[in-house]
Amino acid sequence: MLKSRNLIYFSRFLRRSSSLAPDNSPRAADNEKWLERLGSVKKRASKSKQSIVHEASSLNKFPVEIVSTAPESPYIDIKASIGNFTSTKYLQGFNKQKHTQGNFVDIRIIKCRSGDGGDGIVSFFRDANRAVGPPNGGDGGDGGSVYVRASPGINSLAKLRTTYIAENGSNGATDQLDGSRGNDVLITVPVGTVIRWCLDPKDVREYILRKRQSSPGASLRDILNESKISMQCSGRYEYDTEPKDIQLFRNAYEPGKGWLFKGKDEAYHQSKDWFVSLSKQVEAYDHALYDSELSSDKFPLYGLDLSVPTENPICLLKGGKGGLGNMHFLTNMIRNPRFAKAGRSGLECSFLFELKSIADLGLVGLPNAGKSTILNRISNARPKIGHWEFTTLNPTIGTISLGVDKPSFTVADIPGIIEDAAQDKGMGLEFLRHIERSKGWVFVLSIANENPLQDLHALIEELGGMERVDAKNVLIVCNKADIDYENPQSVDKFLQITQLCETNGWDSIPVSALKNENIDLLLEKMARCAGKLI
Repeated sequence: MLKSRNLIYFSRFLRRSSSLAPDNSPRAADNEKWLERLGSVKKRASKSKQSIVHEASSLNKFPVEIVSTAPESPYIDIKASIGNFTSTKYLQGFNKQKHTQGNFVDIRIIKCRSGDGGDGIVSFFRDANRAVGPPNGGDGGDGGSVYVRASPGINSLAKLRTTYIAENGSNGATDQLDGSRGNDVLITVPVGTVIRWCLDPKDVREYILRKRQSSPGASLRDILNESKISMQCSGRYEYDTEPKDIQLFRNAYEPGKGWLFKGKDEAYHQSKDWFVSLSKQVEAYDHALYDSELSSDKFPLYGLDLSVPTENPICLLKGGKGGLGNMHFLTNMIRNPRFAKAGRSGLECSFLFELKSIADLGLVGLPNAGKSTILNRISNARPKIGHWEFTTLNPTIGTISLGVDKPSFTVADIPGIIEDAAQDKGMGLEFLRHIERSKGWVFVLSIANENPLQDLHALIEELGGMERVDAKNVLIVCNKADIDYENPQSVDKFLQITQLCETNGWDSIPVSALKNENIDLLLEKMARCAGKLI
């Protein structure tokens, strides 16, 4: 099986290498050999399984309905909810500085476009003693590509533009000069950014308006989850039935098309046997370009996770290939080729950029439970503190140092979670992405509340249930323990919580962040929860 697969890849390599056009200044004999090789190549569009980027296994996979698989279809046809390819908060105008503090932005939808390839030109050598000489039209330059890299020196997506467009390649020139290559575009993002392919927000908004006219009572989340989008994907190998990459397609001419004529029109040339024969040979070259595009024009279905700094930029969208100039079509039969090839089109699509902070611990609690006060006491972070709910509107990350000879760790404070937050009430669960990577979760409860145990169960339910919580190290912090500490009811509340912690193997501690009581022991327990102490 491995040997046959290697033969397939080797045959594809031979096919592509044999279809490479000769370098500049080709003689008629060079073009004859090139066209002869093209004529012997079988013209078919193969599907490569190599991907430009790799999906991270840590990303959450969303439900996918598989419609057909290979060999029924050249691709794996799937259906998935529209909600997986957009952001509800973005559609609601969430990051238009409505609920922001400072310049922190952790989600953006960006439209990217790679450059088109330049056209080859029709040109002939001329001098004082020769009116029309041999063809010397150069090739078009390749279009610029869109790249992305993760840099550790950035902590927000605020400085990203809404559109990134790479430069088109220049057209070929006379004297067998190729057009210049289009400039690339580099997008620099923070480490921890997840990039997903997404739909154009304008198209999604228009679709939602139409659906709400027919179903006035439907919520935004219901519309996005119930509506499906059909996509063509590919797997990891030839007949893999599990989708891995989204196949992107260019709005470019089909193999055998894309001719540019000068003087005589296309109808004239199509009536000539010599051009029809040449066109069939060059069609193999177009198929090789098409194969190369299919190989590179892919994006992971479940997203690209930039969890570590990137040494080399990653290509999101590759630019189009430049067209061939008429110098490649000089043969013994065709002495004055008045035609060239157009450049290949680039790619255009939207991407959803999500920043998932990389913190060792995540603070979780109801609004006004005291998370920000605790973070202020134990770290170098200075979050906003108040006596009202939703004081914290954006995640805050603090670094905790236990001493010179001990390792430090980071803690992320996210906005408070209320009941039905999973249905977008309050601040919703939009900021949960910032603690998904954390090794441990620290649940902060207010022991002064009427039923803190019920608050804990509500938090666990909103976070996805015990199955998701059990995947983390858990520490329960009972804050505001200085209030009514002699009250037997307060003692009973804490005992109920400790009993639940013992049942599930969790650790717990009572503290008073306001009065700085029991903070030293809290630091030790948090370090152990973060995996920094044994």
